[in-house]
Parts: sequence; structure tokens; C-alpha cells
Amino acid sequence: MAEPFLIGDAMTGGYGAGPDILHSCTIAVDPGQIAVIVGPNGAGKSTGMKAVFGMLNLREGSVRLDGEDITHLTPQERVVKGMGFVPQTQNIFTSMSVEENLEMGAFIRRDDIRETMEQVYDLFPILRDKRHQAAGELSGGQRQQVAVGRALMTKPKVLMLDEPTAGVSPIVMDELFDRIIEVARTGIPILMVEQNARQALEIADRGYVLVQGRNAYTGSGQELLADPEVLKSFLGG
Repeated sequence: MAEPFLIGDAMTGGYGAGPDILHSCTIAVDPGQIAVIVGPNGAGKSTGMKAVFGMLNLREGSVRLDGEDITHLTPQERVVKGMGFVPQTQNIFTSMSVEENLEMGAFIRRDDIRETMEQVYDLFPILRDKRHQAAGELSGGQRQQVAVGRALMTKPKVLMLDEPTAGVSPIVMDELFDRIIEVARTGIPILMVEQNARQALEIADRGYVLVQGRNAYTGSGQELLADPEVLKSFLGG
């Protein structure tokens, strides 16, 4: 069986000299797929994502992108390799306009970025309307669209989202998920951490339930939603 396009394989590690938060945790995603990491608070969801992006040291395990071992690359080097990462907070430049934020996203590119910017505006039409407005004046959902759009400006091979719907209304959450599905349909693999577990698993091709930094359950979104143990323990059902 072919290896997944992006895989954090049997990752064990934590921050600095602190204790291990991840324990032989594996997370993977393929082109056109949405993979979702869910679990209780403190389960290591965001830590797992950050480990894949190179923001903490792995004591064991590896990260591979398109067959290449990138375990020892910095986050900046991983961006150059094709990783787009949208952190949960502080993910836009509030004093800059929407358009300037998008331009900042293309900092590693040396080619013409206008076509990509048009694609972002087609995906998020409200950003075209507000492109000259300071990003800090936008609603929470619109700011998240700027953050995702900025990551897309690098023309990433994979897009990683850390709790993209945190703090937004249910209507805005549904709209963001619709846009995320559209991005995946272009072939870009999407790996995301999400607190709204049930809604996220509904759109997930693959789901990972983490508990205390370990893989507790893995399967398709539909398989996990149908698993009585997952329902009872994590989805309140």
C-alpha cells in the first residue's frame, strides 16, 4: 500500500525539556482528503499538528511529506517544501489590509501571485469586497477566511488548520467548513484540529481521536460517527 502524502509517523515528544505529550501518535492525510484530529481538551490535538509542522522536538518517530523525510526541518523550511499552516490565534496582521495580508502570504514566491489571489477571492468573495479594509476590522469568521487565504497564497501542497472554527457562530462554522471542502476538492490535502468534533467528522474522510497524546480511534469520519464508544465518550451521544 502506498504511503500517505503527509504522515506524522509514531510521533513521541513534547515541548523543550518537558514531558512527552505525544506517545507514538500517527496522523496522515492524502491529496483531496480532509483529515480531522478530535478528542477531549488536553488530548494533544494541537500538539500533534504542531509536531507535524516542526514546532516541537520529536524524541521518536518521523514526519514525511510526499515521500521525503522532513523530520529535522524547521517550520520555515517546511513552508518552502509546501506546508501551509494556519494557527488558531494571531493568524493575521490586524493593521494591514486584507489584500496586504494575502500578499504577505506569498512571501516565499518569486512568480506572479495575481492568479492565486483571484482564486482566493473566488473562494472567499467577501474578501474581494473588503480587500482594502484593515483585517482587524473584520468579523471573526472573515478573519479566519483571511488566515486561510493567506496560507493558500503560498500554493501549498498541504493545508493545516488549527481549530479554524474556534469562537465563530454555527452559521459561520458551516460556511467555513463548506469552503474547506472546496479547497480539498482542488486536490490539496487538509489536516485540521477541531473542537466541534461531530460537525468536523461529518466532513472528514479520515478521523483521528486522540486521548492523552495517543491514537484512541482511527477511521473514516462516518465510521467514527457510527462507533458507539466514540459517540458515548467524545460526542456526548
